[in-house]
Amino acid sequence: MTVWDELVGQDRVQVQLGAAAQDADTLVSAESRGEAAPEASKMTHAWLFTGPPGSGRSTAARAFAAALQCVSPDRALGAAPGCGFCDGCHTALVGTHADVDVVRTDMLSIGVKETRELVRRAQLSPAVGRWQVIILEDADRLTEGAGNVLLKAVEEPAPRTVWLLCAPSLEDVLPTIRSRCRHLTLRTPPVDAVADVLIRRDGIEPHVAAAAARATQGHIGRARRLATDEKARARRATVLKLPLRVDDVGGCLKAAQELIDAAAEDAKQVADEVDTKETEELKAALGAAQGGRMPRGTAGVMKDLEDRQKRRKTRTQRDTLDLALSDLTGFYRDVLALQLGSGIAIANGDVQDSLDRIAGSSTPERTLRRIEAITACREALEANVAPLLAVEAMTMALRAG
Repeated sequence: MTVWDELVGQDRVQVQLGAAAQDADTLVSAESRGEAAPEASKMTHAWLFTGPPGSGRSTAARAFAAALQCVSPDRALGAAPGCGFCDGCHTALVGTHADVDVVRTDMLSIGVKETRELVRRAQLSPAVGRWQVIILEDADRLTEGAGNVLLKAVEEPAPRTVWLLCAPSLEDVLPTIRSRCRHLTLRTPPVDAVADVLIRRDGIEPHVAAAAARATQGHIGRARRLATDEKARARRATVLKLPLRVDDVGGCLKAAQELIDAAAEDAKQVADEVDTKETEELKAALGAAQGGRMPRGTAGVMKDLEDRQKRRKTRTQRDTLDLALSDLTGFYRDVLALQLGSGIAIANGDVQDSLDRIAGSSTPERTLRRIEAITACREALEANVAPLLAVEAMTMALRAG
């Protein structure tokens, strides 16, 4: 076992990160002996991991962070950093290492206030480890102001501080930031590799793992959820029935409303699980008696929490919608493959009858227009168009196709 075991189908990236971790270890060892650092090094202070959803951007960043903190005695014998067993590797991977900060957001964006606090922490020297590592999983959600705050820290990093930024693409990050980072592009993992991970790590039956990996086209997180969550499978089955339900205007509007309702229910479920506990914990911290009134001067704090919970609910709803739209795109991709006789593997073989029916009743040109309608819906949601309006426009376009 090494820290790289969770990084699926990214051999080239693993080699690059392994070489950088080796040079980082050489640099720290030289400094500890009072020697000059090597001039040529594959290590740098800022990295940008990009790749499609499910490619393992944050997984690669965490593995690299663990390799940088590796304290295995075997390294003295020439072993590469990242053993996976030592205290540095283990705590970095599970999220308890004092010098590895993993920053993610369940909100729509990351603001200036949060970024300033992050930059302040980055100025500290490592407490127990070899490097101070900041992993920003949602660098694409930085506001422009927050990006400008981060730029200063990336331009003038503190000694032994490493920034690991993750984003879907280069275009999602400010040009001034990405120009100061070493860029690594991850690819979508092969379906067989994802299925193997589900079998080996999660104990999932081979046929279930293969079906989930194929249906999600190599998205590791979604494949695991699909293989282990009955509700996720039910939601996907409902979405894949939509192309057969948009024959008339009434069917289009009803299908759109059901998609919105399902997303709202997902958001409500998350809120029920998290918000109540979060609110009670804050009330207790503020000194409120059980069932009593809040102390004076705490109304603003509670209002901030309510606003944050509302933003989280909005993001959860949009993430659920985006997942449904991804499934729809995959459906029409399969339809197009059948129409063109391409011979590529079908992702949604469990609804083969529906694929055959849609493929036989339309043309490749109409299928492409339907895929474009789904893309336009996703773009509209990103631009904060009312979700119901965006989805209704999409379902009508799927009918008109």
